[in-house]
Amino acid sequence: MSRRILIIIGHPDPAPERFCRALAAAYAAAAERAGHQVRKIDLAIMDFPLLRTADAFEHGPVPAPLREAAEAVVWSEHLVFVFPLWLGTMPALLKGFLEQVMRPGVAFDYPDKEGALTKSLLRGRSARIVVTMGMPTIFYRLWFLSHGIASMRRGILNFVGIKPVRETLLGPVGGINSVRRSKWIRQMEKLGEQGL
Repeated sequence: MSRRILIIIGHPDPAPERFCRALAAAYAAAAERAGHQVRKIDLAIMDFPLLRTADAFEHGPVPAPLREAAEAVVWSEHLVFVFPLWLGTMPALLKGFLEQVMRPGVAFDYPDKEGALTKSLLRGRSARIVVTMGMPTIFYRLWFLSHGIASMRRGILNFVGIKPVRETLLGPVGGINSVRRSKWIRQMEKLGEQGL
């Protein structure tokens, strides 16, 4: 079954040799070959402001450079986030993007009566978080309890209705050999084919 897939590359460095870009490209190519519709957003080549006030978040419009991205989020049925682990969580550029796009009117609405719950506007969508890291993934899971990824899943994506959110953690990526690199690329291709 064909899906509408949005791939968000959250590596702040635009260098083409970044492994996150190879992973995203492998997923996208396999997904397209399998008949899925794919759109990509590369945050490293975008220029957008950071949110600075609650008023701007609650009442301001999505900034012009991100309007097409916000429309793509609404268009999608499945979102794939690919980024490196920085200081235990997502890079600030990705967090800034999510703050601008996952806002009232796009991702959720405030209740229209007191005591009611916030209304999630992105229900029916799923996501995959693909994270590269310099440490072994077991260490991140056991010692750090995957706290940065958990906050993205529960505090942002689940809040706006995106469920299930699956994760693919890859590490350590520093100095990886060609065998391991190829294995991870093939893993992304399989996920892309399945639209997962």
